[in-house]
Amino acid sequence: MLAGFVMVICFFASNLLHAADSIPLKIGAASKTITHKVGGWVQGAGVPKKATKIRDELEANAFYLDNGETQLLIVSLDLAGLDPPFAIRFRKAMGAASGIPARNILLSCTHTHGGPSVVKTNYLMPLDFEYLERLEVWLVELAKEAVNSARPGKIAWGKGSAQIGFNRRVCWADGSHSMHGDTKRKDFAGLEGPDDPQHMALFAADMDDKLISVLYHNTTHPTIFYAAGVYSSDFAGETRNILRGKFGDIPVLFLNGAQGDIAMTDQLNKRKEGREEKLKRIGRLVADETLRLYRDVKYHEHPVLAHSYEDMPVKVRLPDPKILAESRKTLARIDAGENVRGMKMIMAFGTVQLQDVYEKNPVDALPIHAVRIGDVALITQPCELYCQFGLDIKRRSPALITAVVGLTDGYAGYCPTIYGVLGGGYSGQQISWTRLEPNAGYMIVESAGKMLNSLWQGSKKK
Repeated sequence: MLAGFVMVICFFASNLLHAADSIPLKIGAASKTITHKVGGWVQGAGVPKKATKIRDELEANAFYLDNGETQLLIVSLDLAGLDPPFAIRFRKAMGAASGIPARNILLSCTHTHGGPSVVKTNYLMPLDFEYLERLEVWLVELAKEAVNSARPGKIAWGKGSAQIGFNRRVCWADGSHSMHGDTKRKDFAGLEGPDDPQHMALFAADMDDKLISVLYHNTTHPTIFYAAGVYSSDFAGETRNILRGKFGDIPVLFLNGAQGDIAMTDQLNKRKEGREEKLKRIGRLVADETLRLYRDVKYHEHPVLAHSYEDMPVKVRLPDPKILAESRKTLARIDAGENVRGMKMIMAFGTVQLQDVYEKNPVDALPIHAVRIGDVALITQPCELYCQFGLDIKRRSPALITAVVGLTDGYAGYCPTIYGVLGGGYSGQQISWTRLEPNAGYMIVESAGKMLNSLWQGSKKK
């Protein structure tokens, strides 16, 4: 009697599992041009310039997944970042229009330095509120198009290597550190941290094997057109064009990694090349590795799709009173007409802004997301996280492939290691966009490890 009862239960459970497996994964995707008009301010910390031309189009590309239980919309934006209030506002508007829970919408910026002024890092250059209003309309349309395009599909993934990023924090014999530097100098003491050449790609296709979208991940600073006074999506646009030449006009997403201390220039072996040459070389390198991974894809029709998030409270470190006083004097000199520019202006403005914004409540909230798509783990966070933290998260991850994504769900500035804090300089000294307490990156690593292992429920790496 008991054996028969157990058999009935097992049969019932088996049917439930079969029914769950029979629910098709729906996949949607969409693209939207988000280039601003010529004459708008171009994002850049120390160089206030207006765009004189459009070198190539800026885009928002969206990738939508729905397995009947979880909806997820990942958006890649050709922008330097988004201030948290705008990221929250955009997600709410997109969610209301598309039916996706707002916290299941991830807005991830590529960090191109050839986009409009959307993060306030320059005393003389205002935020482009006109552009931000237009951007909200575009993103709402994008979300609706991605959902409306959804159809049964399947996912494939792969991991390779493409070295497009190198550590850019240079250590000197006196104990100071700087962002970039002449490593041929006698007092060069070594690089502060590691780099990460891991390249990950996701491929989404419909049930007729027609490609719907490509998403790839790597780690570097897209600064080829920094201070050029042009709008450009940087190497991500070049990669996108190459992939579309192969696959057709599909949405292509770039998710940037833990790139706070990473740049395209190898500090130990610097190349002599122009902007266009550099753009084509790196764009081709990334596209070729993505295409190589595509040759060996194995599609999965029912990959696990899971998502969790938390808003992690982090203390903010306020500036030293003496440095704050000197910074206010520097801004007063600029107001009086003195031509104080470059790093001196950046550090002065960042110091004063930090004090003015966070003096009464020196606490920030970092949105951390964990996503599982089959064997792929995504950890997203809003910082320019130092590379070491990304590597630490990967080492603790239960996933076969782990991608640590920055500049997502807002912009919280640089997040350096203790070495970076001790070495000081830009991204080490506390300013508005290097404001988080010294333990912040380590807290992100701890949180990411727990969230990912919870999604995998103790499963082991393959």
